[in-house]
Amino acid sequence: MSAPRHTTAPSTDATGDFDLGRAAGALTDAVAKAGAAIMAHYAGPTEVELKADTSPVTKADREAEIIILEALRALAPTIPIVSEETTGDRTAALGARFFLVDPLDGTKEFIKKRTDFTVNVALIELGYPRFGLAYAPARSLLAVTIADGVAIEAELPPDVTGADLGALKQQRLHARKGDAARLTALVSLSHLDPETEKFLEGLNIAQRLSAGSSVKFLEIARGQADVYPRFGPTMEWDTAAGQAVLEASGGRVVDANGSRLRYGKSDNGLRNPSFVAWGRSVG
Repeated sequence: MSAPRHTTAPSTDATGDFDLGRAAGALTDAVAKAGAAIMAHYAGPTEVELKADTSPVTKADREAEIIILEALRALAPTIPIVSEETTGDRTAALGARFFLVDPLDGTKEFIKKRTDFTVNVALIELGYPRFGLAYAPARSLLAVTIADGVAIEAELPPDVTGADLGALKQQRLHARKGDAARLTALVSLSHLDPETEKFLEGLNIAQRLSAGSSVKFLEIARGQADVYPRFGPTMEWDTAAGQAVLEASGGRVVDANGSRLRYGKSDNGLRNPSFVAWGRSVG
């Protein structure tokens, strides 16, 4: 089923309604450019630095961030932006509406020359992701919310000149209803732990797939898998875009209490609790 096209729309502003269609168009253009910057480094040697928390960062992360932040400021100049690579106080209180950005989610996969790294952009409203875009440039895979409850995927090759979402062939995303007797689970390439193993042992798992970054959310949204448990540490910018796309596709992301995963947890430095991403209700 093809998703509806969109062209132009009214301005987006923090004091008024946020136009998901306009945001999807503007940010598709931006991530095509960011993807081109990332892939230029992917093709050659990767210069890696270690941040204060010992996680890796590359020139690709920083160049992609510059492009995305510029696009967000043009799109919605009054909406605050929280980005992984931008230094700042992670414990400062956030308002009811803000952007979360991870310019290169899955840096370890990028360094190892795998293809499952993504660019993530999300809008949080009242504690939950309303808009999300996740783009895997090495796979030319774009997934984005274009309206409330509607997410699409499209083939988007990286391009230094940008891209027009309306010109892309779009396919609406639908998470599948899992068969409780034969579930397909997604597990992290870099963070498989005993707690995850214990959780999976309690389900009837017929197949396991491994992936990095927010690709795991996208595979559930595309109907390729049913469940992704994550008990290791993650940050809000790692998950918000994928959650937005998955929820718009009919899936859900819940914490250990079964509640929808929330955002803006400044009191915890924007760290996530353990969570499980599901497709449609298992039956």
